[in-house]
Amino acid sequence: MNENFMKEKPVFPLLMSMALPMVISMMVNALYNIVDSFFVAKISEDAMTALSYVFPLQNFVNAVAIGFGVGINAVIAIYLGAKDNERADRAASWGMFLAVIQGIVMTVVCIAIIPSFLRAFKASGDVLDLGCRYADIVFGFSIIISVDLAFEKVFQSVGRMIVTMVGLMGGCIVNIVLDPLLIFGVGPFPEMGIEGAALATGLGQVFTLIIYFIVYFGRPINVKFGIKHLHEGGLMVKKLYAIGIPAILNMALPSLLTSALNAILSMYSATYVMILGVYYKLQTFLYMPANGIIQGMRPIIGYNYGAGEHARVKKIFTITLALNVGIMLAGTVVCLLIPERLIGMFTENVSTINAGGTALRIICAGFVVSAVSVTASGALEGLGKGTPSLLISLLRYVVVIIPAAWILSRLCGFGPAGVWNAFWVAELITAACAAFIYRGAMKGQREGA
Repeated sequence: MNENFMKEKPVFPLLMSMALPMVISMMVNALYNIVDSFFVAKISEDAMTALSYVFPLQNFVNAVAIGFGVGINAVIAIYLGAKDNERADRAASWGMFLAVIQGIVMTVVCIAIIPSFLRAFKASGDVLDLGCRYADIVFGFSIIISVDLAFEKVFQSVGRMIVTMVGLMGGCIVNIVLDPLLIFGVGPFPEMGIEGAALATGLGQVFTLIIYFIVYFGRPINVKFGIKHLHEGGLMVKKLYAIGIPAILNMALPSLLTSALNAILSMYSATYVMILGVYYKLQTFLYMPANGIIQGMRPIIGYNYGAGEHARVKKIFTITLALNVGIMLAGTVVCLLIPERLIGMFTENVSTINAGGTALRIICAGFVVSAVSVTASGALEGLGKGTPSLLISLLRYVVVIIPAAWILSRLCGFGPAGVWNAFWVAELITAACAAFIYRGAMKGQREGA
């Protein structure tokens, strides 16, 4: 396959052709998140609260796989742009090898620490038991997640976005179908409760991997995995992690944030922890499609950067930002109009619904401006500039929001509302900083060209 189309095709149709399959698959993934939580909530509110407590660690496992995959994607795309296919093969092969190792480590560590992790947030009784039962199964599939993401990013690096769309959608659909069957024991399926939700998630990931194997061997791409490419690893591994580690931290920071906010909110009531968990499920309908556009952008911007097409790099960024602003604006409108109805999908408790509606109305004030930091961070990763990207995410997920949440809720006496207001405060400050950081990085690029 000839990747020259990445620097020859007009930018907007090129970006849409690359991003639209990912947006569709991300929307299906977001639907899975909602459906999965919907069925778990039918077990009990304790089950939904348990998922909220497990979520940060589960998100961290995904962050390691996705973040390292971003490193694989960026390095391969840059080498392909420079017409260096041999190093592209080496990057793919080392990337897959390291992904397997990381998956094994994640499985062992997460299963070992999950009881202590849950107790650290004062989870006890049924919530602790449900959380451990769910986590033991879902973390058993960590190696599958790692290999899935390595395949996904390699396919994306050569423009095979339809393949990753089919893989992701296939896995999500299998998950959605199996959820009620395994949770409630429909027909020949056993009634497994919360373990059924975890098993459905894992089997969906296995299905995605099967699709990737079939496509890779049935319709080969010009980037190859192979033991013969596992040589001269020192420099290649360094390159992969130079982008991958900041990207992993980028992706893992939401886990740190959620853990910190859970700790603050648990001082008031587990109800607020549950509301935060529901919010993170709902916001996937915004940030996953935005992430789909970012995924479509990364190989294009990386290829054009490697090919020296700096004017196209600027245009790619501008169009991506405009698309993400549109997504966030739509989300803001929905959260302002029907917040209680959204929360009501996960609980019948009137006080929880009212408190959740208030939370959504406040948090959504930061959606539109967040498009700046999301787009800038993703573009910098695609350009191989992992450190500036990480700096933006640190501001967004740690440096501003956690202190703001503590100050507003505890010191200023706003209680849980202080946590919700910290979201838009952090987005506003981070967007201003992200614009400055991105301009500085691009100025350095032009001066170094």
